[in-house]
Parts: sequence; structure tokens; C-alpha cells
Amino acid sequence: MSEGHQTPDNNGPDQGPPGSAMPSTEAESSKKPSAMLKTAFDDGALKVMEDEFQTVLNELVGGDRSLDKFRNEYEKLHKALLKSHDSEKRLMQKCRELNAELVTNSAKVQSAMKLSEEDKNAIASLRKEIEKAWKMVDAAHEKEQRAKETIQSLRIEINNLSKLVEQGAGINVGQEQDVNDLMKVRDELTQERDKLLNDITQLRRDLDDNSFKQNDLEKQIHEANEQILALQEKITQAKTENMKEAKKREQIELELKTSKQNLEVKNAEYKAQTTQFESQQQELKKSQQQLRQLKEDNVRLTKDNQILQVRLDNSRTQFTELVTTNEKLANDCARRVTELKEKEDELVQLRKERDNEQKKKDHVEKRLRQVEDQIGEIEQQRERLRSTISSLEQEIDRSKKTQDENRRQIDTLTREREQLNKTCQKLIADNQKQTDQVKSFDQSKKTLEQDITNYKEEASKQRKIILKMEKERDRYITEAGQLTNQVLALMEEVKKKELELFDQKKKIAELETRLKQQQNLYEAVRSDRNLYSKNLIESQDEIGEMKRKLKIMNHQIDQLKEEIQGKEQELVRAQAEHEKVKKDKEQLMLNVEQLKKEAIKKEEAYANQQSEFERLNKQLSEANDERKKQMKQLQQVIAERDVLGTQLVRRNDELALLYEKLKIQQSTLNKGELQYKARLEDLRILKLELKKLRHEKGTLQDKVSNTDDLKREVFHVQRELLRERTRCRALEEELENPMNIHRWRKLEGSDPSTFELIQKIQLLQKRLIQKTEEVVQKELLIQEKEKLYAELKRILARQPGPEVAEQLSIYQETLKAKTKQLKSLASEVNMYESQIDEYKYEIDKLNRQLTEVRQKYFLQKKKESMAKEKERLAEVQQLTTTINGITLQQPPSDLIQPNRSNDQARFTGGGFNLKSIPKPSGVTA
Repeated sequence: MSEGHQTPDNNGPDQGPPGSAMPSTEAESSKKPSAMLKTAFDDGALKVMEDEFQTVLNELVGGDRSLDKFRNEYEKLHKALLKSHDSEKRLMQKCRELNAELVTNSAKVQSAMKLSEEDKNAIASLRKEIEKAWKMVDAAHEKEQRAKETIQSLRIEINNLSKLVEQGAGINVGQEQDVNDLMKVRDELTQERDKLLNDITQLRRDLDDNSFKQNDLEKQIHEANEQILALQEKITQAKTENMKEAKKREQIELELKTSKQNLEVKNAEYKAQTTQFESQQQELKKSQQQLRQLKEDNVRLTKDNQILQVRLDNSRTQFTELVTTNEKLANDCARRVTELKEKEDELVQLRKERDNEQKKKDHVEKRLRQVEDQIGEIEQQRERLRSTISSLEQEIDRSKKTQDENRRQIDTLTREREQLNKTCQKLIADNQKQTDQVKSFDQSKKTLEQDITNYKEEASKQRKIILKMEKERDRYITEAGQLTNQVLALMEEVKKKELELFDQKKKIAELETRLKQQQNLYEAVRSDRNLYSKNLIESQDEIGEMKRKLKIMNHQIDQLKEEIQGKEQELVRAQAEHEKVKKDKEQLMLNVEQLKKEAIKKEEAYANQQSEFERLNKQLSEANDERKKQMKQLQQVIAERDVLGTQLVRRNDELALLYEKLKIQQSTLNKGELQYKARLEDLRILKLELKKLRHEKGTLQDKVSNTDDLKREVFHVQRELLRERTRCRALEEELENPMNIHRWRKLEGSDPSTFELIQKIQLLQKRLIQKTEEVVQKELLIQEKEKLYAELKRILARQPGPEVAEQLSIYQETLKAKTKQLKSLASEVNMYESQIDEYKYEIDKLNRQLTEVRQKYFLQKKKESMAKEKERLAEVQQLTTTINGITLQQPPSDLIQPNRSNDQARFTGGGFNLKSIPKPSGVTA
């Protein structure tokens, strides 16, 4: 064999599966390679075998020339054994190399496992950091909420202060300082809030970055785990290949052992054949003595043959009787078949009574199929009825829904009518109010002009805000550029990972090439095995040739006995014919017994079928009774369903009323929300005005340098204001108690601020009236809902409880079970019908077999009659043979002999030519 014919050996069965315990086992295997890998033969054993081989060769050389082939074969086997030993050594070397590779792979796996553990630790640390960040975010949220609460409290204080400013007579210096302090506190709080918001956004960004990093790390870990699994799979594949190679080596060793054993067996066979030759010579002598006894037995057997002939005639008469009985049985079978058909007709009639929709048909098979079709149609009709019932129920539901919608429309129309009445009353009241408000519009015109100026200022402020927003947009663009740079960096990392993947793929390709090399080695070993098997076959052929030579020798010995066998041949033929007649008679007897047994079995099967038919009839009647009961139960269930349907309709109506009321409440809530939003908008406008005033105040404070002088002036102005107010009060008192004679004259001056306050009071009064009306309406709605709730409670108390639902479920389960039983009964009926068809087919088959047996019987009768005539002719003509001087008569020409030409060679039991051997001179015809 070439050096390429190498196969890897297995590490043995002690190695565990790939997993956590894999590296330890591989380390053990690397420590003990000599203990794991051992050759089939040691050097000492080989030397012993070579010594034995030399001794055997010497013995063969000293023996006969006929054993030269055997010696050559033995030498070939020895050479093959040496070659296999060399190849085994090479394989052991290859196995050691593979073990070393396995150890290196296990080390790689361990390093990968360590890397995965480090990655897991990194993930755990990142998760802890994320948790800390989340805690920071929660703390920031809490701070933000506190800040919002403080801002709300400050806003409430500001509103209170603004009200006090509006209501108060004047502001002291201390109050102004308080207001300034509060404004500073508010600004500080807003700054803190902005800082917190910035911190929250930064924390969220960090959180997102950490989550991205975590995902990347998880992907890397997943890839590493996949690589580990792939390496483990490769290791397991290498192990399995080693196991296979070890098994193949063991098979080769077994084949070698078997070839050695075959050699030993062949040697033993050779010795046994020599002993058999000697024993056969002794048996020849015994056979000559037995020949004489056979001649005596032949005379005795002719007498026995005549007696057997008489018995054969008796058996034929018995056979005819059996045939008649068989015909009777066939008639009984036909009669029973007709009875079966009658029973089937009765079955069909029963099905007609059950279904009332089946029609008569000609053949029984078609009737049964039609029953199945009609059952399917009935089921389809039932499904159609169910579908129609469901459609009717849906139409009923639709009609109910339309009724509900009509009711709702009526209710909505009635409500709209009531609302229109109310709106008419309100419009009448509004017209009266509008006449009062027209006067106030002239004064509001002036206020609107002031508002326009304010709006212009607000527009300039909003422009400033837009500029700020544009700056923020630029800042965000720069941030987006930074993020794109980060993405590019991540892409570079991905490329690095892809390069690592490419390296891993290269390693996999190298491993695959190694695998292919191992497969080539395996194919080489297989070719070696085929060579060995061919050598074995050649040796077996040579052994066969030796056997053939031995047979030829035996045939040569037999040729010496040919004359005796030729003269005894006629006697053997007579005996063979006699034995044939005996065998035919025994076969006929066996056939008759088999027919009897089959007839008995048929009767038993027919009785079983009748009992099964009766049982099926009973089951059908029981099924009909159960069906009637189930129909009654179904009607009850339908009635209960209708009752439940009416109750459901009532409940649906009540639910519809509740839903309508809920919608009304929802609409009122929505109105309240709109009003609340309007109030919030008013608050926002007031806050904007406050900011504007504060801004103006700040600008004025910046402009004004002599604040003390101004404060004094303000103080003086406030005093004058108080004086003026006292004068106003005095004038109001005079108006209440007029002393003026010319009261119809209009005053030239007017106080617009007081007029605005009066308007606000009027508006607030209107709102209060509206709210009181809404409260009254809501109280009425609550009372109605309480009434509905009480009615619902009463209805629910009247309605059936869970017991009825349980009963309904029980009825449904029983219905399902009964339908299953019906289906099973129908399948059983089909099965029995198929069995009846099979039995019919078997009866036809038996009838055919009967006719065939009859034909065979008549043919046999004819043959026997012909044989009798031939025997009579043979009895007339006598054959006399002489052995060593015994005279024999020539057979008559009428005797039937085998068709053979005179030139054709005669062969006896051994298959040897009789003409080639010269006859002895002592024998005469």
C-alpha cells in the first residue's frame, strides 16, 4: 500500500460530548495517547506468527504438489497481513496527529469561552451603569416635578399678588421688594428647570449610546458563541470520523481473523475429505450388500403396491363424496348469501324509516353508498338550516339595531327640540343683554387699540424667539454631524468584525480541506479492503477448484460401479414411481382436509357475521332512540335559547340606553374641557401681559436713575390718588343722594377702569349662572343613572344564573358526544359493509378454487387410468437381469421408456457417462 492510504483513528468511546466538559476530556486524551491508541498485533506477536508461518511452509513444502496452490495462497495472506500491519502503524501515527489537533482546538475553545465570560462581565458592568443612569433620570424627574410644583405655587402667588395689585389702593416699598424677590426666585427656578431638562436630555443620549453599545456587545457575544458552537461541531465530527476509522480497522482485523479461521477450516476439511474417502469405500461394500436386500424388498413392495391401489380406489370414492359435500356447502353458502342480501334489504328499509328520503336502487353496494351520500346531504342540510338560522338571527339583530337606532334618533330629536326651546329663551335673554353690551363696545374699542400695540410688541418678541430657534437648529445640525462621525466609526468597527469573520471562514475552509484529506484516506482504506476481499474470493475459488478435483476423483470411483448402478436403475425408477403415487395420494388427502377446514372456518365466519349483523341492528335501533332523545333535548335547548335571546335583547336595549347617557355625559365633559382650555388660554395671555409689564418695568428702572425721587413722587401721586378716590366716593354718595336739580344733564368725565370691572363682574355672574344650571342638569342625570342602576340590578336578579349556563354547556357536550357516536356508528356500518364485500369476494375465490380442484381431480383420474394401463402392460412383460453370469430378457418394444436417442450418452445419479466405460466380459445380455 502507498503512504496516502491512511485513516485517522478514534479517540475511543470514553470521550464525552461537546460541551462544558469537553476540554478536560481532550486534555486527558493528550496526556495518554499511548493508552488510547494500540495496534492489533505487537512486535512479539508478529514474530511468533512469522515462526508459525515458516513451520507451516516447511510442512507444505515437504508434502504433496497438490498443496502448492494452498502454499501460495497462504504466502499471499501472510504478505497481506504484514501490509495491513504497516498501514495500521501509519494510521496510528495519523491518529496521534489528529489528537494533537484536537488538543489545540480545545485550547482555542477554552480561550473563546474566556472571551465570552469577559464579554458577559462587561455587559453586566454596562447594565449596572445603565441602572445608575436610570436612577439619575428618576432623580431628575423628581426634581423637575418639585420645580414644577414650586413654579405652580409661585404662579398662584403671582396671581394673588396681581389681584391684590388690581384691588389694592397702592404698593408700598416693602411690597415691591417682595415682588422683586419673588421674580428673582422664579427666574432662578426657571434656570434650574432648564438645567435639569438639559441634564435629562444628556442622560437620555448617554442611555441611548449605552443601549447601542450593549446591543453591539450582545451581537459580538452571539457571534462568538456561534463560532464556539461551530468549532465544537467540527470537533465532534472529527471524533465521529475517528470512531468510524477505528470501527473500520476493527472490521479489517476481524476479516483477517476470519480468513485465518477459514484457512484452518479448509485444512480440517481436507483431512476430513481423506477420511470420508476411506469411509466411502467401506460404504460401497455395505451398499452392495444392501442391493441384494433391495431386490428382496422389491418383490415385497409390488405386493404392497397392489394393496395400496385398492386403498387408492377407496380414497377416490371418498373424494367424490367430499366433492358432493363441498357442492352442498357451496349451495349453503349461496343460500346464506341470499339471506345476507335479504338482511341487507331489511337494513336499507330500516334506513328508509329513519331518514324518509332514500330511494330504492338495484345493487346492495350502491344502496349503502347512497345511504352515506344521503347522510352527508342531511348533514349539509342541517348545516344550511343552521346557516339560515344564523342568518335569520343576524337579520333579527339587524332589525333590532335599526329599531334601536330609530329610538335613538327619536330621543335625539326630542332632545334637540328641548335644546332649541332653551336656545330660543336664551336668545331672547341675549338680545336684552346685547342692547346693554352695545354701549360697552365703544369703550372696548379703545382697549382693543391698546391690545393691537401690545400684539405688535409680542410679534417682535416672537421674532426674537424664531431667531433663537434657528440658532438651536444650527446647533442640532452640528450634533447630527457628530453623530454621523460616530456612525462612521461604528461602521469601521463593523468592517473589522467582518475581517475577523473572514479569518474564521478561512480557518473553517482549512478544516474542511483536512476533512477532505481524511475522506480520501478513508477511501484508500476502503480500496485496500476491496483488494483483500478480492484476494479472499480468489482463495475461495481455488479451494472450490480443489473440491471439484476431489469430486472428480469420487466420480472416477463411481464410474467403476457404473454397471451395477445401471442394472439397478430400473428398480430405482419403479420405486420412484411408487413413491410419487404415494406422495400424490398424501397431497390429495391433505387438500381434502384443508378444504374441510376451510369450509368449517367459513361456517364459523358466517355465524360470526350473523351475530355481528344482529348486534349492528340493535346498535342502530339504540342509535335511533338516542337520536330521538337528543332531538327532544335539542328542542328544549332551542326553547331555552329563544328565552335567553329575548333576555339578551332586553339587556342590549338597556345597554344602549346606558351608552346614550354615557355619550351625553361625555359631551358635557368635552364642553367642560373646552371651557377649561379657554380659561388656560386666558391665564396664558395674562402671564404674557405680566411678563410684558415686568419687562417694561425693568426698562423703566434702567432708564430712571433717581429712583428715590421717583418713589417720593409716586408716594405723593398715591396720596393725591387717595384724595381723588375719596372725592369720587363723595360724588357717588351725592349721586345716590342727588342734590343736583339738573340731573338729566350728562357728566363730561367718566371712569373707564370701573366700567371694565363692572363688565367683568357681569361676565362672572353669567358664568356662575351657567355653571349652576349645568350642576342642576348633572344632578338630574345622576338621579336618572341611579334609577337605571336599580332597574338593572332588578333585571339581573330576575335573569338566570350560572347554573343554567352550566346545564347548557353540559347539553352541548352531550350533543357533541352523540354526534361523535353517530359518526362512529356510520363508520362501523361502512366497515361492516366493506367486510361483507370482502367475504363475497372470498366466496367467489373459493368457488373458483373448487372448480380448479375439480378439474385437477379429473385430470389426475385420467392420468391414473393411463398409468394403470401402463402397469398392466408392464406386468405382462418381465425383465430379467444377470449380475456375474445371470441372464436377463430384453424388455418388450411396447414398454414406455424415456425419450432418448441411441447416440445420446446415458448418465446416472453422479452425472457420469455410461458409454465411455467398457463393460466387463462376464456380463451377457
